[in-house]
Amino acid sequence: MPITVRPAGDEIAVSYLTRLAALHEIPFDVLWAQVSRPRGNGNNTRRLDGDLLACVADQPRARLDRAVVELRDPEPDWLALRHEPQRGCRRCDARHPGGPVLRLLPHHTYVCTRHRIWIGPPDQTDHPQPGLDELPEVVAAQHRHLRLLRRLGPAATYDAVLTGFLICAHRWNFTEIAYDGDAWLDWTRRAELLVPPGTETDTFSTSRLFAATYPEAVAVAELVGPLRWRRLAAGGPDDQRAFAAEIGRRLGLRDYQPTLTQDPIAHWIEQDCHQPPSLPNNDYRSLRTFGGTTFVKPARDSDNKRHLAAYWFAQKHRRGGDAMLHHRALNPVVIRDWSHKKELFTGALVTSLETSFETRRKADVDALVEHSSCYLRPEPVPSSYLDTAKEPVGWSLRTGPRPPVGARPALPGERPKHFFPRNRLRPSN
Repeated sequence: MPITVRPAGDEIAVSYLTRLAALHEIPFDVLWAQVSRPRGNGNNTRRLDGDLLACVADQPRARLDRAVVELRDPEPDWLALRHEPQRGCRRCDARHPGGPVLRLLPHHTYVCTRHRIWIGPPDQTDHPQPGLDELPEVVAAQHRHLRLLRRLGPAATYDAVLTGFLICAHRWNFTEIAYDGDAWLDWTRRAELLVPPGTETDTFSTSRLFAATYPEAVAVAELVGPLRWRRLAAGGPDDQRAFAAEIGRRLGLRDYQPTLTQDPIAHWIEQDCHQPPSLPNNDYRSLRTFGGTTFVKPARDSDNKRHLAAYWFAQKHRRGGDAMLHHRALNPVVIRDWSHKKELFTGALVTSLETSFETRRKADVDALVEHSSCYLRPEPVPSSYLDTAKEPVGWSLRTGPRPPVGARPALPGERPKHFFPRNRLRPSN
């Protein structure tokens, strides 16, 4: 090809081919036919061929193998990568001509520390990425995240950071009173910078809410990830108190004690601390689209959902927890492999912030005061995992079917998306 274009790092093949086709003003299908071969055995489906791509694009095969995800040799740790392609840093991608660059980024990539830009979890690909010049603590959290990764490995770090987001989202959603030093106040402050009041229709995205809570999510991950702290959480009353005191300190909570209900930390101590790290629901390599002409995309009604979430964010005193809890990124820690199965996703959300019914029954307290009654396990929980695990912890094997994924069911009180007024949040003149 007359125009030589290098692939970007971690770029998916479809993105690279789309840019090549655009620069040479040829249809994508024509280019695809030149760089792919039939699978064979009577299967007419075509799959990318690295040697043909190197010849057509006039690029060294070794360079393509390093950059294009589908051509990696040896193959990467697919569980350590997100299964959903997304845009990287807009300033880093500006040097790659031909159109948007879609990358398959690792789970631990949330911030471009060079340009101080929020990348976040996969969200809408065309939504503007916010700068973080006024939020240096979010950039610092990415450095802490990377240090945690080097110490714990990708499996434990993935589970720990998502658990940190889950705990922060629940607290942001249900907190009625915030004290001086409470992390809730920091989330509100950051949200005002990332989604200025009155601009929700244009600036809101759930990814920006993840940015607002990212420093505290990493701080929580530094506790729920390491085996030392997990063993304390799974230990006797004194060990549990030590764990609760530290996690309360990191969230700015005074004299924190886990409670029987409306407390995701108590739920994690009871149900999850003694279990191995949760796995992603999907990996890019196992998808049918791997090496083909398509890729996983957001749901068709994602823009309507964003406008609906923006509306409720503005109406509910700008609390971002609910939108975060319903984001697909948190599904693996809302519905874990060992979670009690629920017919509705909202039921799983409620369960993720409560202790078990048996525990509440044994506590013998009135249901009206369960939310203020302390939870404390009287003895350590037996765990073959914690007895034998060593850091860094590897990925566990899923022995049963994957937890259900996909769009959550609509709540009875939610309005159909086609009734949502897109301009409700625009300030009146």
